[in-house]
Amino acid sequence: MKYIDKLAWIHIQNNSILSTKSYGKDKYYIPGGKREEGETDEQALCREIREELRVELQPHTLQYLGTFEAQAHGHAEGVIVKMTCYMADYSGELSPDAEIEEMVWLHYEDKPKISEVDKLIFDYLKEKELIR
Repeated sequence: MKYIDKLAWIHIQNNSILSTKSYGKDKYYIPGGKREEGETDEQALCREIREELRVELQPHTLQYLGTFEAQAHGHAEGVIVKMTCYMADYSGELSPDAEIEEMVWLHYEDKPKISEVDKLIFDYLKEKELIR
């Protein structure tokens, strides 16, 4: 099996979760991305969110939420995405940037619109009554 190591920022507001869609993609994803060589989780997640949404995560507020694994959307069978999720406060105004075409607030009922690993995260958040 091949693993894709990714980080995600879980941002919940009014029982909805912030999600994004990149240009040319057919699914929404929880914002975040892959680490660059030598980056810590904190460094990579802060960089990715700055690049994608033009806000600064406040590193001292980072809280580990969980790690989830599933078949990677759009990849060959057996390619697994490992998503390490954090919650954190931020400063600035959320605005799509770089490869992000659209930013939306999704509910649990929107699961058909998201990737397999995000579905696991949505299930977890619904179980914890953080989204509805």
